[in-house]
Amino acid sequence: MEKQLLDAVREAVKSLYGEQAANAELSLQKTRKEYVGDLTLVVFPLLKMSRKKPADTAEEIGKKLMEICPLVAECNAVNGFLNIKLSNAAWLSELAEIDAAENFGFTVVSENSPLIMVEYSSPNTNKPLHLGHIRNNLLGYSLAKILEANGNKVVKTNIVNDRGIHICKSMVAWKRFAGGATPQSTGIKGDHLVGDYYVAFDKEYKKEIAALVAEGKSEEEAKEAAPIMQEAREMLRLWEAGDAATRELWATMNQWVYDGFDETYKRLGVSFDKIYYESQTYLVGKQKVLEGLEKGLFFKKDDGSVWADFTKEGLDEKLLLRADGTSVYMTQDIGTATLRFSDYKIDKMIYVVGNEQNYHFQVLSLLLDRLGFKWGKDLVHFSYGMVELPEGKMKSREGTVVDADDLMDEMVATATAISKELGKDGLSEEETAEVCRKVGLGSLKYFILKVDPRKNMTFNPKESIDFNGNTGSFIQYAYARICSVLRKAAEQGIATTAQSKDIVLSDAEIELVQQLSTFPAVVRQAGEEYSPSLIANYSYDLVKNYNRFYHDFSILKEENTDVRAFRLQLSRNVAKILRQAMSLLGIELPERM
Repeated sequence: MEKQLLDAVREAVKSLYGEQAANAELSLQKTRKEYVGDLTLVVFPLLKMSRKKPADTAEEIGKKLMEICPLVAECNAVNGFLNIKLSNAAWLSELAEIDAAENFGFTVVSENSPLIMVEYSSPNTNKPLHLGHIRNNLLGYSLAKILEANGNKVVKTNIVNDRGIHICKSMVAWKRFAGGATPQSTGIKGDHLVGDYYVAFDKEYKKEIAALVAEGKSEEEAKEAAPIMQEAREMLRLWEAGDAATRELWATMNQWVYDGFDETYKRLGVSFDKIYYESQTYLVGKQKVLEGLEKGLFFKKDDGSVWADFTKEGLDEKLLLRADGTSVYMTQDIGTATLRFSDYKIDKMIYVVGNEQNYHFQVLSLLLDRLGFKWGKDLVHFSYGMVELPEGKMKSREGTVVDADDLMDEMVATATAISKELGKDGLSEEETAEVCRKVGLGSLKYFILKVDPRKNMTFNPKESIDFNGNTGSFIQYAYARICSVLRKAAEQGIATTAQSKDIVLSDAEIELVQQLSTFPAVVRQAGEEYSPSLIANYSYDLVKNYNRFYHDFSILKEENTDVRAFRLQLSRNVAKILRQAMSLLGIELPERM
């Protein structure tokens, strides 16, 4: 409808002033509430053609639109703005178009669509996923869905940090304290079991440091001399040397963790198209660095370490290989990029990583560009803020993180408790449990995704399930209410599609249709700005408006059958857009609550 209106404006300008207006000179925006109208044309860019005052130009264009465009019911000029009120027929036609489009607002992916790779999650195999991982996974998965809805081919990837001293710490502690315990023998989820021994290592390490300090060593000396840390370093050396027994234990414990991760990912509703492992990429990165050294892209210091010099770019020198030839995180990222580029013809690479790594990705972009990756210079670091609890930051080594599995359990339990208080809509126990799962996890996802990803956030489980606030459960309840109305209409054989073009619409109904019509623009903006929060908050605003409409107007009891059919059609499409919007956030909507 906006396109038709802009075409009419272009025709009016040509007719009045004899010149063709460029697309950049034509701008429509929603009319401010203090003025009469639905859409407002900004006239200022057209003054060079009219050579008249802003108000006179707006008035002339308005009169011409009234003559040539059946969409327009009335116009009023306010200085350089032309407020346009559209006809009822125009809004009915707009709703019919939205209704007819199966995936309104989504762009179809084609063979020629750009290929975007999105990396998220990036866990370590020495501990289970925690609240910080939840924000990372939800942002990454949602961003991938939004980019796909904008017509891009998307590959979702994960890089698992499965090697290094932190892995060896869990392995050493397991050998010392576990007595052969396995996930099967203990009934403990594999990633939790391994994480328990990472915490156990830290406790024993601190105990040994304290004992050595008591014997007269300095704290630094004690940290170096602590037997358990020396054992972990020796295990790392054996791993890098390919020692069979060390590698076997490493593979066994990592598999416990992978199995645990898979359960958590499935429950969280996120997935990956390709998983890379640091143990498979770091040597590739090392080779790529050595090739760059031979080509003069990097330089070697006297101690044998290899560096990249970015002082001309306003940064500093960056270590790529240590003096002993071992790699650093940057080396691994180069290796992973090399493998990805050989696996996929990537047009754009997006890394979903917290803002504490901003400098790392500045350097990585320059490194990849220097090494010849065409997307290197334009890589996107989707930098997001940290998530904390009301009581402060979390610490993995001290075992004070909020475990992802425990948090999901808590959210579902909270939803179940609320369900018992409110009663249920004739559901069986199994159906009730499924609704509570959707509400609990939906509330968790929405609470995290509604926040601008660039901002730090505090997650408060108690605030996330509230049927009257800006929450996932608020949106889910509204959706279930609409489904109930539509079921009753079907049971009574009531028509749910408007046929008459003579219906007089209220301002509330027009506002809802107009809000639905902006969904494609919101999806597009969310893709351009990498911001799932735009989708979340659009959905909340849509539900608020629909709830006001629902309370102020009769739907099933409306006596005028044409009006009743329109309101049911409007309700059905509010539900459809909510379903599509929530799918971009990975949130399920129950049809009964």
